[in-house]
Amino acid sequence: MHTFLFFVALAVLAWRAIRRNRHSRTIGAPTPRTRSQAAGEAGEAVVHTALQRALQWLCGDNFYVHPTPILLHHAPGSPFPTAEVDHLVITPFGLFVIETKNWSGAIEPGPNPDTVVRIAADGSYEIRRSPIAQNRSKVQFLRAVLPGMWTVEGIGVFANEHCAISPALPLGLIRTADLSQWMRAVKTRHEKSGAVAVDVKAAWKAIQSVAETDPNAAAMEEHRRRVSIHPGVFGRNF
Repeated sequence: MHTFLFFVALAVLAWRAIRRNRHSRTIGAPTPRTRSQAAGEAGEAVVHTALQRALQWLCGDNFYVHPTPILLHHAPGSPFPTAEVDHLVITPFGLFVIETKNWSGAIEPGPNPDTVVRIAADGSYEIRRSPIAQNRSKVQFLRAVLPGMWTVEGIGVFANEHCAISPALPLGLIRTADLSQWMRAVKTRHEKSGAVAVDVKAAWKAIQSVAETDPNAAAMEEHRRRVSIHPGVFGRNF
C-alpha cells in the first residue's frame, strides 16, 4: 500500500512539473511572427545593407546605423508609451528615422498627405498610412531631446525590387536603389548651408538614454504585442 501511494505521489509531482514547464514556456515565449512580419524583416535587412554601403561611401567610418529596430520611450505613462524605429541613422549631416516598407506594386499619392495608395498587379488598391506620417511623432520627439542645431529627418524606404513609386510622392519617400544618391544630396545641402555637424558618438549616447536598443528586451515584446492588438494606432502595414 505504501509503495502504491509513493508512486502515486511521484506521478502527481511529475504532472505538476510538466504543467509548470508548459506554462512558463507559454508565458515567456515571444509572439510568433506572422508572414507579413517576416516580409517586413526581410525588407529591413535589405535597407540596412544599402545604408551601410551608402554611408561608408559618403562618411568613411564616421556614422552609426543601429543593427536592429529600436524603441523610443516617447510618451511615458500613456496607453502607447513607445514607438518603434526600423532604422536609426546618425551621420555628421543629420539623424534619420527610417520606416521601411517591403511592398510590391505601384505606390501613388493618397487622398491626403498622411496616406499613400498601393496598387497591386491585378489593379486592386488599398489606402495605407504614409511612412512619413508614421515617422512624424518619432522625429518630433528626437528633435525635442537633441540639440536644436542638429538636423533630424524622417524618410520612408520601399525595399521591394518590384515596387514602383510615383514621382508625385514627397521627396522623403524613396526606393532602396535611390538611397545612396538621396543621402548624397542631403549631405551636399548640409555642407553648403554651413549647418553644425552632428557629433555621432554624442548623439548615440543621448538617444540611448531615451530608447530601448535590445531587440530581445521585454519592452520590445510588449510593444509588438500592443501593435498586434491595435495595428491602426501604429499604422503598421508591412
